[in-house]
Amino acid sequence: MTPDYIIKNANVFQTFRQCFEIRDVAVRNGRFYSVLAPGGPLADPSVPVYDASGLYMIPGLIDIHMHIESSMTCPARFAPVALSHGTTTIVADAHEIANVFGMEGIEAFWSQKTPLDIFWAIPSSVPATHISIETPGACITEEDAAELLLNPYTLCLGEVMNFKQLAPEDGSDTQIRRMIRHCRKARGRDIRIEGHCPRLSGADLNRFIYEGVDGDHTQQTPESILEKTDLGMFLELQKKSLTPENADTVCRYGLYENIALVTDDTMPDQLLQGHLNHIVRTAVYAGIPVEKAIYCATYTPARRMHLDDRGMIGPGKLADFILLKGLEEMEPAAVVKSGRLAWAAGFKEGEGEKNTPLFPSHFYHSVHCRPAVLEDFILKAPADAKAVTANVMQIHSFGTATRQVQRVIPVKEGRICWQEAGLSLAVLYERHGKNGNVGCGLVEGAFTKPGAAATTWCHDSHNLLVLGTSPEDMILAQRHILRLEGGYTVFSQGECLGEARLNVGGIINDGPIEALSGSLGRVRAAMAGLGYKNNNEIMSMSTLALPVSPELKLTDRGLLDVKTQKRVELAAAYH
Repeated sequence: MTPDYIIKNANVFQTFRQCFEIRDVAVRNGRFYSVLAPGGPLADPSVPVYDASGLYMIPGLIDIHMHIESSMTCPARFAPVALSHGTTTIVADAHEIANVFGMEGIEAFWSQKTPLDIFWAIPSSVPATHISIETPGACITEEDAAELLLNPYTLCLGEVMNFKQLAPEDGSDTQIRRMIRHCRKARGRDIRIEGHCPRLSGADLNRFIYEGVDGDHTQQTPESILEKTDLGMFLELQKKSLTPENADTVCRYGLYENIALVTDDTMPDQLLQGHLNHIVRTAVYAGIPVEKAIYCATYTPARRMHLDDRGMIGPGKLADFILLKGLEEMEPAAVVKSGRLAWAAGFKEGEGEKNTPLFPSHFYHSVHCRPAVLEDFILKAPADAKAVTANVMQIHSFGTATRQVQRVIPVKEGRICWQEAGLSLAVLYERHGKNGNVGCGLVEGAFTKPGAAATTWCHDSHNLLVLGTSPEDMILAQRHILRLEGGYTVFSQGECLGEARLNVGGIINDGPIEALSGSLGRVRAAMAGLGYKNNNEIMSMSTLALPVSPELKLTDRGLLDVKTQKRVELAAAYH
């Protein structure tokens, strides 16, 4: 047999020694045919030969924990951009679209054909908590999970979040426990059980793993890395976990076999700049040797998900690879998927029909809630109260976790003077047309200037969140989101400073990512201009309504203590 083509003199990544050596690589029928030292016998002269002298060849990058919806786009739009950055395989958890449209949303995603290999995680937590705590657009049941297991592209149960449901004090048989059993019994399959357990430690962490969840992708510390890997957990390190301290821990103890690099959430403006290659670069800057970082973005994720046909350059493996000019920036010169050129400078395959709707018509009309009125932003108190001790969500300049703090706020004429206290008000509207709930919470560390932002991209139930310091601007922002059929917008002093339309389910724009990126960049700049300080202003705001992320969060039913999953009153005491 003869190969389809040969790439000569490339610096080829040697997976099991984690080093580079000059090799000639042949490809046949979409797979690597041979990997040989230079100087061997000449091939059939009819076989095309490409000289890769000076280039580095690494396996295609494999991202085993990510959400396409975090890029606010759909698989058909996401795939070409991810491929251009060298990501050739992903395992996607579509729990955002599932929270809006349930199984119909999952099917709409799974049915889109892409040049990128997309495998799937079963959304385990739709909703993330329980319908008694928050109102999603839909629910995924254990029967749905059993049906999704029949798809050969299903590789894992997506991030199990709710410790209270996983390990109930009364030992009851909850839905998530039954889902895990379904996965364990899947005939002929080894289905991974992925987890989401920030700040879980000690006996609780042991119980979490005992129930079958042996992976975690949340923000880590040196202490949590050691504790979790010692207990057998596989860690998936995203950008916010790639600190110098964490990198030192991984390197000092040689934990490369127990970790993979993942993106988790990549905003559309960030996606245009890089994908998993950017995470590899971040890991290297944090102190992980580049060869080890490549290993943890190719082979260890493939092994974790039993993708045994990829993740290394060797005979019989899928011919997914990247040619790099250098290792420092991880910028591809060319990307090859299944032996075919997928991306190179100046190369662009046809994109198909651009005007064909990618979703059913009702996906474009999914925001169903009443317009805001001034009364929504007035916090009432007993007529004789002079002050209130309020429970407040305190945000930070890095990450999405909040801290529960208490602040004493003056009360005048039966109204809580939250503006005078220098706080922002968060109001969450149930937007799926189910009950019309409205939840309220106070936020410290958000806006410092008059204005407001609103969004329907609101982890995970995607209700409509308005955050601001000016009730008048909050009304305008909420009503503008209704006109957009979902998205983000920022107002100040009656003027719209930015908007990004997400017209599919309130969480996706089905147009070009480049246009969406520009719009989102203006929203981000407008939020920062109003004093919002965070490494990712947009995600920080959106996760104020994520009731499985520490510490105090907001649902359409009110404030929630994430650890106990119990309601917290906005007013702790009146004075």
